Formats: sequence, C-alpha cells, structure tokens
Amino acid sequence: MAKVRLENINRVYNQAVAIADISFEIPDGEFWVLVGPSGCGKSTILRTIAGLESATSGNIYIGDRLVNNVPARQRDVAMVFQNYALYPHMTVAQNIGFGLKMRQVDSNIIKQRVLEVARSLSLEHLLERTPKQLSGGQQQRVALGRAIARQAEVFLLDEPLSNLDAQLRDDTRAELKQLHHNLRNTTVYVTHDQVEAMTLADKIVVLEKGRIQQIGDPQTIYSQPANRMVATFIGNPPMNILPAKFLGKQFDIWGQMIPVGDNMGKMADLNIPVGQVVELGIRPEYMTLAENGDEEGDKPLLLVEVKVVEPLGRETLIRAGIPGSMTILNIQTSANIRPQPGDRLHLLLDLQHLFVFDGETGKRLFPLV
Repeated sequence: MAKVRLENINRVYNQAVAIADISFEIPDGEFWVLVGPSGCGKSTILRTIAGLESATSGNIYIGDRLVNNVPARQRDVAMVFQNYALYPHMTVAQNIGFGLKMRQVDSNIIKQRVLEVARSLSLEHLLERTPKQLSGGQQQRVALGRAIARQAEVFLLDEPLSNLDAQLRDDTRAELKQLHHNLRNTTVYVTHDQVEAMTLADKIVVLEKGRIQQIGDPQTIYSQPANRMVATFIGNPPMNILPAKFLGKQFDIWGQMIPVGDNMGKMADLNIPVGQVVELGIRPEYMTLAENGDEEGDKPLLLVEVKVVEPLGRETLIRAGIPGSMTILNIQTSANIRPQPGDRLHLLLDLQHLFVFDGETGKRLFPLV
C-alpha cells in the first residue's frame, strides 16, 4: 500500500473551475472519505487520482512517485464505480480475476487469489454465477472483490453503495468497514451520504463548490465544524441555524431574547459590533422541551410553533418554526411526546453547545478556532 498526496490540484473545464487548490495527504493504510453535495468536485478529485482526468495544475503523488503524466493503467490503483461495471457474460470468478488475467498472472495464482477474496466477501458459493443472477449487494461485493484481488496500492471507491436499498446499504457498509480493518489498504471513498462518511472514515474531507471546507476525523468534524456549511451538512438531523442580532449580552432571535452563555465570555474578544447579524447554531440533541416551571426565571427559552411531527419509533422528530419567521428547527424528543401541528412549545437551549457563525461568510466565530 502507499500514501496519496495532492498538492494544489486545480481542474478547469472551459473556464469553469471544478476543483480549486486541493491539497491533502492520506497516510498509508488510512480510509479517507470525500463528502459534499452534488457537484462539489469529489468525483473529479477521485478520477484525477485514478488518472481518468488530468489536473489543470498541481501535483499528485502515489507513494513517493509523481504520477501527473503516468497513465491510469500504470498508477497501480483499483477503482470501484457506482454502477459496478461487471462483465455480464463472465462468471463471478472470471470477473474477480479479470484484472489479474490482463496482467498475465499465472492461472493457478489467479484461482487461489479469487478463492481467497471470495471467501472474505462470502461469495464462494456464487463463483459460477453471472452478474444477472446476483442481487445488487452481491454485485457490489463482486466489484469490490475484483479491486481487492488486484492488491493495488490504492483503492478508489466512487459512491459504491448508492444503488442499494437502505438495509442492504447498512449491511454492506459494515462489511466494507470490516474489510478495511482486515486489509488496511489505503482507500479514498466518495459519497454524498454523511452517515457513510461518519461511520467509515478515518478522516473526512468536506467539499463545497470545488473547495475544501474542512478536513478532520468524524468526531472533530461533527463537534467542531469550521463553518455553517460543514455544521449543517454533517449530522442527522442537521444542526439548527437561527438568524440573530448580537446585542452584547444577549441575542435577538426574531424578537425573542437569548442570553450569552457563561461559557461565551470570550465573545468580547471577537469585536462583534452590537447590532451585527449573526447565525446561531445548535444541534437538535441540545434543545429540549421545557418542563412545567421552566418558563419562570432567567432561562434560555425559545418559543416555537409545531409544523410537522414525525414518529420514528424510539424517538419523535418535531419540525417547528419560530413565530414570525421562515426558520424551521429540528427537535428530537422521546417517543411518548406527540404534540400536534399548531401547538406552541418552549425550548430550553444548552448554551454550552451554542455556535456563532458570521451572517455573511458562514465562518465560525465562536467557539474560537
């Protein structure tokens, strides 16, 4: 296996910038996930590493080798595509061993390696079947097996689970995580699904509009987002964003006053002018329904109006609006709480977990980076 290093990679199509100034280094054996909304450039980065796209500028290293001008077939990478790309006339065994056959590996070695890979993916009983006789999950495992059999330096996976149904996607994701634990192969994985990113990655690269927004381990990305985009993209339900006006010792949220928390003493160091519009961020798990008596006293309460109630079995998800605004909040509560649309509730906010973002740029202002 080998590390992967990108230095200031840019890709421009007819003056349209697809990716800009992409730089990171993936250590040998780590599993990195590129995540972001559609069109953010994540697949372009993957294809550029593979050699299927050429960078307009910048350098790509696999191991210590500069591969800018190395053809895709000579980069020693194995790629798994979203549509599996299996040969329909070949058996499972022939599909898994195809890459080895093209490299003129001895037939006995091919047979042995195909059997080893098939066992690791629970495919040994399917080796004589053709792709049309397989389920979607089985086809995906065959595609993974073909990549594994090659024993390439780097594995590249482009949204490999997106065509599977929800249960099968969960099962295959767990299998993929176990597989990487066993093989410790350097892997770059592309997805728009933040759940896949959080559960699979050693490190996550969050992208938007062709630029890196943040790189970090899943917990850091979740608990310390660099900006509003990262905060709202990572997490399910996403972080709630509340437009507010900073008034020095409190925030004005559509006429409702929320005090600056005791943990926010450093707010004074930010030199935010009184009256400046900011955006407050707080995750649903840090907003609870006020109990009787909480409405009295100096507590950080927010009045909301219920719009939609979604029972989810073990919990209830409430979508509520702030009266007089278009802001919609996600609130997680216990399964036995079932308010009705139109009900008004008071939310108790945990100010220890409140973020402040710049109202224009989205950059995180507090907690201080």
